Amino acid sequence: MEATKNVKYNTIMKTLYCFVGYDSKEDIAYRVCKYSLLKRASINVNVFSLKLDELIAKNFYRRDVDPLASTQFTYSRFLVPALMKYNGWAIFCDCDFIFLNDIAKITENLDDKKAVYCVKHDYTPKEKHKMDGQKQTIYPRKNWSSFILFNCAHPKNKMLSTDLVNSESGAFLHQFKWLDDSEIGSLDERWNWLEGWTSNHNNRTPYAVHYTRGGPWFQEWQDVEFASEWLTERDEYLSKKFKL
Repeated sequence: MEATKNVKYNTIMKTLYCFVGYDSKEDIAYRVCKYSLLKRASINVNVFSLKLDELIAKNFYRRDVDPLASTQFTYSRFLVPALMKYNGWAIFCDCDFIFLNDIAKITENLDDKKAVYCVKHDYTPKEKHKMDGQKQTIYPRKNWSSFILFNCAHPKNKMLSTDLVNSESGAFLHQFKWLDDSEIGSLDERWNWLEGWTSNHNNRTPYAVHYTRGGPWFQEWQDVEFASEWLTERDEYLSKKFKL
């Protein structure tokens, strides 16, 4: 069937699936991320945590421990099409996000000739170390893979088998090397607003803030941009005892 361009999928998509990377060191970050997303969503959203122990138990994840991996979901994000059984659309995002707008907006005007959509940052971090003290790494397309909208049924995404995800290099996966450049769609930068960087050239309001340097759930990162927004969201989540 011929691909259809510019279909407003929010008129068709009854449920949006979102996979959030889970790291045991950042449990509260995951919970606030999920809460902020569901709170503002105008369509039904199913949110799943990518927990490494569960993926290992189900034989989806079989990689050896990578000492250079900065999170427990460094590679597992690329299992999303397989977890979706190569059907429909699904979002992946890191857990260090807070959503400030309705995620349904992202489903408008999608082109199903695209295999993925992401924000195409041209980003070079200034910090020499990451939030957890690990050495910062610089590579092309950095942070593109921190927020991905997967067209799981796209033929090229069927290449992301569990065997491939468990064997290919980080560079291959994070730089989308299984795709042609024309198959990578662009999202509005506001969907992956890099704290401490995007504000330097963009004076609009973010849809989703990414605390890529470190978030206020870490004691040493209390003074970052949008810290008050995250803390307010956390306090609201805790006061409501929102079960996530």
